[in-house]
Amino acid sequence: MLHYVYFKIFLMCFTIYMIRVIPFLLFKNEIKNRYIKSFFFYVPFVTIAVMTFPSVITSTGSIKSGTAAFITGVIAAWFGGNLFVVSGLCCLAVFFISFL
Repeated sequence: MLHYVYFKIFLMCFTIYMIRVIPFLLFKNEIKNRYIKSFFFYVPFVTIAVMTFPSVITSTGSIKSGTAAFITGVIAAWFGGNLFVVSGLCCLAVFFISFL
């Protein structure tokens, strides 16, 4: 059983290492294509969004209040609200929706 855990740890380390090494092996020169550069630029943002979106919707225990908070946050951020304003409005949205 202990060897199985070590194998999992080795496999995770190898996977992370390969993800970091493969681009160095494939791309010797500077990337000039603007589409590929924009793809690599947006990958971290998309990854964070994909990881956090489900937890935002389900974090309140009710999908209705989570969705209302998400929509409120998107609208507040779109109109230039800072982090404190957006989070406060999202909390208020959850508070009011939980009473309905």
